[in-house]
Amino acid sequence: MQLVTEENITDLAVERWATAKDPRLAELMTALVRHLHDFAREVRLTEAEWMAAIQWLNRTGKISNEKREEFILTSDVLGLSMLVVQMNHRLDPRATPATVLGPFHIEGSPELGYGADMSQGLPGTPLFISGVVKDLEGNPVPNAVLDLWQADNEGLYESQHADVDEARLRAKYTTREDGTYCVRTVAPLGYTIPMDGPVGELISKTEISHFRPAHVHFLLNVPGFEPLITHLFEEGADYLDSDVVFGVKEELVVRYEQREPGTTPDGGTIDVPWFDARYDFVLQPQGR
Repeated sequence: MQLVTEENITDLAVERWATAKDPRLAELMTALVRHLHDFAREVRLTEAEWMAAIQWLNRTGKISNEKREEFILTSDVLGLSMLVVQMNHRLDPRATPATVLGPFHIEGSPELGYGADMSQGLPGTPLFISGVVKDLEGNPVPNAVLDLWQADNEGLYESQHADVDEARLRAKYTTREDGTYCVRTVAPLGYTIPMDGPVGELISKTEISHFRPAHVHFLLNVPGFEPLITHLFEEGADYLDSDVVFGVKEELVVRYEQREPGTTPDGGTIDVPWFDARYDFVLQPQGR
């Protein structure tokens, strides 16, 4: 009979998980067991606290669905998402830096043409974002797909609206032969992370700001290049220094230039004031 004690339980559990058939799984699980046990010992975890944590995880799973990833949000606010991004995307200093995916990306966004309006008449100041997608040497990257998504003028994504069931403020744009792209949308607002779930409940028990600065999400997955998940943030926006998911980087902060009615970057015209933002994405070739 194997007698389990407070002193030997960790070694016994590590020994069992070391039998995993995949060496990497064995490495991950044995380290996880050691760190979890060390944590429990360090804080002298009570049974009530352990059960509260289990119930919190249960609620986190139940509120998650194909449009809302509460576990990703958990990872984001703990800083784990950005740590994993930093460790796995040690890019050339010339490349556009990566940041977090966030909990609201979905597949299947509509494909739009150069300068087409992904806001589809939603309220807000028109915003044009244009520039070039290029490689480290400055060569343009044609046919690169930019997958975009953002919150609306209330700071909400469509999955947070009970009466919205279609993709909104999302689109895919493709660069032209010279690597240029042009997006039309509305200027995003800073917004709070969802506070109606387990993560929000936990944040509300602290002095942590639950706001994100104004931004637009970008995902570029171009063959031959390292995938890029990033944001563009508005210069001067609130919460740049206290982003709840630690996603802000200086290289991703862009100026919104106020423009009067007239010609737009796509060669069209607009009859209301608008914002002009310019940004060139620099992709790193795979294997560099």
